Amino acid sequence: MPLRVWRTDSVTALSRHPNDPALRAKGGATEFLTTFTVSIPECTSARAVEETEAREAQRAKELAGQGHLLRLWMLPGQGRALGLWRTRDAGQMQAMVKSLPLDPWMTTEITPLTPHPSDPAVAGS
Repeated sequence: MPLRVWRTDSVTALSRHPNDPALRAKGGATEFLTTFTVSIPECTSARAVEETEAREAQRAKELAGQGHLLRLWMLPGQGRALGLWRTRDAGQMQAMVKSLPLDPWMTTEITPLTPHPSDPAVAGS
């Protein structure tokens, strides 16, 4: 890769997320990468955690069914995940994150994505 002299690369192993819908991206919308870090308060009961995680899985299925949540991966470390989303705009993306049952326990970073000119999925690259 000729541009390697001007960049720094970092490789992170990803593992399967239990709520990953494994959908392919389609054109016509903005894609976002999310980084989630879940920190459950120590005083939270195991039952409350189980119920919230079950509601989170259901909400992930709903958002995937609507074509918004494309992929989820687990990052190394406790409670860390990546998500690939497709929405109309940043406002809709924010609203979807706020609709997640785990949101009160999450720190979320949302990054809008733009197509890379060398992306093999882009026609003509």
